[in-house]
Amino acid sequence: MKYSIGESIKLLPKYLNANTISAGTLAAIFGCTGPALIIIGGAKDAGLSMEQTISWLFAVYFFGALIGLYLALKYRQPIVGAYSIPGAVLVAAGLQHYSLSEISGAYFAAGVIVFLMGISGLIGKAMKWIPVPIVMAMIVGAMIRFGTGMITSLKDTPIIAGAAIVVYLLSSRFLKKVPPILTSFVVGVILVAVMGDFQSTNINAGLSLPHLLLPTFNIDAIISVGIPLALLVIGAENAQAIGVLMAEDYKPPINSMTIWSGIGGMITSFFGAHNANIAGPMTAICSSKESGENKEGRYAAVVVNAVLFGGFGIIAGVAVSFVTALPGALVSTVSGLAMIGVLVSSLQASFSETKFQIGAFFSLVIAMSGISFFGISSPFWALIGGVVVSLIIEKADFDSFKSEVKSGDVTDIENAV
Repeated sequence: MKYSIGESIKLLPKYLNANTISAGTLAAIFGCTGPALIIIGGAKDAGLSMEQTISWLFAVYFFGALIGLYLALKYRQPIVGAYSIPGAVLVAAGLQHYSLSEISGAYFAAGVIVFLMGISGLIGKAMKWIPVPIVMAMIVGAMIRFGTGMITSLKDTPIIAGAAIVVYLLSSRFLKKVPPILTSFVVGVILVAVMGDFQSTNINAGLSLPHLLLPTFNIDAIISVGIPLALLVIGAENAQAIGVLMAEDYKPPINSMTIWSGIGGMITSFFGAHNANIAGPMTAICSSKESGENKEGRYAAVVVNAVLFGGFGIIAGVAVSFVTALPGALVSTVSGLAMIGVLVSSLQASFSETKFQIGAFFSLVIAMSGISFFGISSPFWALIGGVVVSLIIEKADFDSFKSEVKSGDVTDIENAV
């Protein structure tokens, strides 16, 4: 059901309370710590300049916040806008093979695909040939280097990396109301300062304007990055958020969520950034009972989150300058810790059921291999390989899956991720 945005704003003071404010703040802290480090680390590995990195951060945070704010006020549901964390990993790998303008063309193409799926109403059928276990296994394979990087960092800086991991574990056990990634990061920074391990004392803590660029279209980049990115937005982020909202007895505007995720991807591409879209984990935080017993007012948590999220995008220059002064081992460690939830949930979605197990395995190992054929990187080949293997030896699973899609039974697809 649609509402007047003006009326939703008028009702906002009624629903702003300790629960909605804390939930919105917690969601923002989650999105502005580990995920930001993943983008910064990926940009650094790809050799992007400070200005390009700042532009990337600005676009996904600012426009992601606007998407969430609009949808929350329009539908009075806790629909949070942000960006795809595994998508950031995927495109960071793609930047090793394509220029920023070419990869931005792939971002734009991904946005168009998502937009078309939204206006056509064929979201459930988007996964017709690529079942969820195969897609999620590809995500694990593409992101597993963050998990292994966390462990190898112990060799380079055992005290800092070790302390960050131990604090994360203890915080998860004893400080359940505080995001463990935040306490881990804070302790790591304190240790870096005490040990004098900052890589630069000239931290430029100022504002920097984002840079516009004109995307160029490379068919290899679109196939290698754009299509997998669109699948992640539709089959992971949106599906997860939809499943969470349904679990809380909301009736999410599925097509509208997808349409705006597509528009977000097209807009951010002009800033050298991947899709701004609906955020699964943050929607889960803001839609939970911790946001208050009154379901109708939980959209206020999204408003709080959007203000903080958008503000972080505006001061992205401060974040980039600070984080790039930190030892790479600390950034790798905290990034790995931030990916634990994504990796675990992706592994569960890949192998918790009996269907598509061999196809998911091949998707996993192909993505992990990092192979590249014809200029197209491993995530695409992981999807192709996983589907081909399943078609050969798991045909019964495919027949069953296609029957479910044709009958409109897509609940399992949504809940799986």
